Amino acid sequence: MGAACIKVTKYFLFLFNLLFFILGAVILGFGVWILADRSSFISVLQTSSGFLKTGAFVFVGVGVVTMLMGFLGCLGAVNEVRCLLGLYFAFLLLILVTQVAAGTLFYFNVGQLKQEMGDVVGRLIRTYNASGQDNLQEAWDYVQAQVKCCGWVDFHNWTDNADLMNRTELTFPCSCQATGDEDDPLSQKKGFCQAPANSTANSTTSSPRGRNDPDLWPVYKEGCMERVQAWLQENLTIILGVCVGVAVIELLGMLLSICLCRHIHSEDYSKVPKY
Repeated sequence: MGAACIKVTKYFLFLFNLLFFILGAVILGFGVWILADRSSFISVLQTSSGFLKTGAFVFVGVGVVTMLMGFLGCLGAVNEVRCLLGLYFAFLLLILVTQVAAGTLFYFNVGQLKQEMGDVVGRLIRTYNASGQDNLQEAWDYVQAQVKCCGWVDFHNWTDNADLMNRTELTFPCSCQATGDEDDPLSQKKGFCQAPANSTANSTTSSPRGRNDPDLWPVYKEGCMERVQAWLQENLTIILGVCVGVAVIELLGMLLSICLCRHIHSEDYSKVPKY
């Protein structure tokens, strides 16, 4: 009966570590995505806060070590090697402590991250150069076009851009232009656009005000702040949810490794594959 229980425990530990290996790859994927994404708001977030980039490196590191520990756990469980199981338990405990610390740090800095987002977007809008090539500008254009919003609080944020407001014709940010549902959602507009000469709005530009009137822009009126923050909260919830799932599997793996290690009274290192 005891031998049967050890055998069941061994193969349960193997299955847990296989799942553990896969979830480690998922964590690694999250970290790489944060570091490599240059076409969405993640690019803006990285510029706004070095904390996010640090968190991404933590995810990459934890993901790699998690995958390595999953492999060691599988090897130790199948071959019943106490040394590997003990090493596996120690590193698993270290990974768990690191994940809890990183998750806690992430949770308590969300408010600061949101504040920094507003600061970097405001600075980006003020210094936006329609004729320049900049990854951060392209990322913000992508956000405004895809989320269908304009500015941070509202479209009036763009009045802080001196280049735009010095235009004598009715000119507005292209990525803010209000479009119909039939337009291609993948098309991305950049820079500043001038309203068509035959448009109702452009016909009023010769008003006594004699300037580029933002109230006449054919753009989305709603700002991006609430939608972007909701997007951020949703994605952070997914990431933290995956981390919690991995932590539960880690605890189960630690418990099973201790149980198996206690019942292995002798070990045969000849079982361990030699490369």
